[in-house]
Amino acid sequence: MKMRILTLALIIAAFTTFTAFADGHMPGKGVTVTPARATWDTGWFQEALIRKGMEELGYKVKRAKDLANPIFYQSVTLGDVDYWANGWFPMHNAQLPKNFDEHAEKVGYVMKAGGLQGYLVSKKYADQYNIKSLDDFKRPEVKKAFDSNGDGKADLIACPPGWGCEKTITYHMDVYDLEDHIKPIKASYSASMAEGLAKHQNGEPVFFYTWSPNWTIFKLKPGEDVVWINVPETMPNEAQKPYADMMEVSGIKGAVSDPIKLGFVVTDIRAVANKEFLKDNPAAAAFLEAFKLDLEDVNAQNTRMNEGEKSTKDIKNHVDEWIANNKDKWNSWLDAARKAAKM
Repeated sequence: MKMRILTLALIIAAFTTFTAFADGHMPGKGVTVTPARATWDTGWFQEALIRKGMEELGYKVKRAKDLANPIFYQSVTLGDVDYWANGWFPMHNAQLPKNFDEHAEKVGYVMKAGGLQGYLVSKKYADQYNIKSLDDFKRPEVKKAFDSNGDGKADLIACPPGWGCEKTITYHMDVYDLEDHIKPIKASYSASMAEGLAKHQNGEPVFFYTWSPNWTIFKLKPGEDVVWINVPETMPNEAQKPYADMMEVSGIKGAVSDPIKLGFVVTDIRAVANKEFLKDNPAAAAFLEAFKLDLEDVNAQNTRMNEGEKSTKDIKNHVDEWIANNKDKWNSWLDAARKAAKM
């Protein structure tokens, strides 16, 4: 009789342990979450990875809402959406509603200093002409090397009218007295960069503005194919003045100097979430906190999208491949989330 009681007790204990173990592995079971994602497709991979993680934690994840920045920050503050992975700070600070800190918060770092902007030139020609900054394009031999149409100015692949970067580049041309030396090309950026890539492959020089994450610096790798160059000195425009100390950065791969003066504010890419959502879902909060990506991985995925792999199915395949190649990192994020749910 005692043996039967002991056996029964062991079975109940085992069942209880198994149930607790199962619950711990699916802390989001029964909870539906509403994510958002940016309107620019270079941020979609991050959303898809987080979606996969949330689903593995048991959450039911609705289709992401594509929202412009100000609309997202209003929506997450109101609780209409729960999170996104496309916060660029301090760039987005001016777009936050006044009551943002009461109802929402920035979580972790998807890519610390991942949002770079600046000017790059072919490494071969940077070495040949000792190009270190935009000021070097005032030298006749440098202008001539980068002048493809004979107008006496170096050709810079820049941004189309209406883009935020176009205004900053125009400011740089003025404040550094470069208007007689550099001609910004403001046609379609993708088409211009495709032409620039072809020139590079033919051994011709290329001079362009870009940002990260982006396919451009996967195809033209900083430190190998191209180098980041300085602006002559850090002279922030009105919008940049509050963040002037974030326009010079160290440790950038492929930069001609360390630190380098980029002329643009260096941006941290972060998740942003509703505070009530984080409080009610510690597993989700811990996963977002742990979620960190390498810039080169995102550049590689963005390149595949730029080459045509941009359907929902394609991005899902990219996610599955990334997880298969980063099992330890992925499992550590899930483990952190499950532990947080048990606390």
